[in-house]
Amino acid sequence: MPFKFSIITATYNSESSVKDAVNSILSQDYNNFELIIIDGASKDKTVEFIKDITVDSKVPVKIISEPDKGIYDALNKGIKNSTGDVIAFLHADDVYASSNVLKSVAAKFEESSVDSVYGDLEYVSKENTEKTIRFWKSGSFTHSKLKLGWMPPHPSFFVKKSVYDQFGLFDLSFKIAADYDFMMRILFKEKISTAYLPEVLVKMRVGGESNKSVSNIVRKSKEDLRAMKQNGLGGVPALFSKNIRKVPQFFTRKK
Repeated sequence: MPFKFSIITATYNSESSVKDAVNSILSQDYNNFELIIIDGASKDKTVEFIKDITVDSKVPVKIISEPDKGIYDALNKGIKNSTGDVIAFLHADDVYASSNVLKSVAAKFEESSVDSVYGDLEYVSKENTEKTIRFWKSGSFTHSKLKLGWMPPHPSFFVKKSVYDQFGLFDLSFKIAADYDFMMRILFKEKISTAYLPEVLVKMRVGGESNKSVSNIVRKSKEDLRAMKQNGLGGVPALFSKNIRKVPQFFTRKK
């Protein structure tokens, strides 16, 4: 029996981009998945657009629209409502890089017998998803890299549902870095297994929450530092290394 994916998309006033995200999910040529939309009670036409796009969907679609406590609360809600073997997140501003992403990830899980699979990510222009701004080539995994600030791109990180069941969900005391805390918790502290798929899996539009303002950048750094200490990864030197690692992404290009 092939892996069943639960694709979770968190939305809030996302009418300008949600169509692209949902269409990239529904166009996958791997059909054993469910789509779970967690909407934070949008005031625009986000939910209406989603219903229009998914009305004839051949895969199960669940839409929950209600106030929440932020994106990580929405993602936790999605996990709790999921029925798949593997959890994936595709945010409303992002798209899958091709129609065979789920098929490739499923094959990697089958081949490697691991708890998680991750790939590469492109940061793209908000107006044109074909224009690459940064290319995040993840590279192979080792535990020692985690102490040097390495991490997989969270949108391209696919994790078995059993990992969440065993080690918990996102820690809501983190407002910007709960994804980093979670990845360090399961990869470094709990040492789950993972495998690298050297393909671009997700295109992410630039302009994420953590980089919207100087205050957010400072807050993100403080939360990253707390996550590092909480998970036994060290302190300021690891944080410095984590930030320096981003610089080559602006100069690296796909081959």
